[in-house]
Amino acid sequence: MTLIAHPLSGAMPDIRPARATRDWIDALPEQYGYRCLPLNVASMHGWEVCSPCRVTAVWDGGGGLDAITVTAEEPHPLIPASHFGSGVLTFHVAVLFRTPPGVNLMVTGPINHPKHGIMGLSGIIETDWSPYPFTMNWKFTAPGVPVTWERGEPYAHLMPIQRGLLESLEPEIRPLDSDPETAAQYRHWATSRTQFNADLQTPGSTAAQERWQKGYYRGKMPDGGDGPPDHEIKLRPKPFPAG
Repeated sequence: MTLIAHPLSGAMPDIRPARATRDWIDALPEQYGYRCLPLNVASMHGWEVCSPCRVTAVWDGGGGLDAITVTAEEPHPLIPASHFGSGVLTFHVAVLFRTPPGVNLMVTGPINHPKHGIMGLSGIIETDWSPYPFTMNWKFTAPGVPVTWERGEPYAHLMPIQRGLLESLEPEIRPLDSDPETAAQYRHWATSRTQFNADLQTPGSTAAQERWQKGYYRGKMPDGGDGPPDHEIKLRPKPFPAG
């Protein structure tokens, strides 16, 4: 299966496999955010499109195209611009992507990468057939707040998703005890969680030394048995070849 990128501006934008690290998590006490495997896997789930240079944008609160001022450290064809008005800043990705049949691309703001005063909007494109390029758009949430992307900082996240999967799922509600094995594993976890949290308060205890329960991270069931063999701890999306 291939993810093909056709550059439209004469040069390939800076697209890289999504990183596992985040500056704000690095700054947390003991970097505890990295203990959350679902958060980490989401951060790595796709590719990031990065700013070609340092660029700052500020919105004055108005609805016109001139309400956003963009300042870049150097001229570049891929710096963002005010295209739609209404406090929306537009990055032209300048790539036509082609995915395998039935696979869409979701484009959204960099995952788990918040920016003050602005938020990334999301779109889903049928890139297995569409000859139409797309943009990455950000909506200002506060006027008068300068927002800066450093050179190499991601402004978009690309994630493949299977078309038709959503509609193929049939939502159901069932009592937990209708699945005895799952119910037993859940209750095993709930009991151990309560005990673990109590033991955390005891200096020198096993819980205090471990600091957090690692069952899900390690792909283990609450009773100590093995989880699925395809449990993922780290994703490795392949890079685009150097141009």
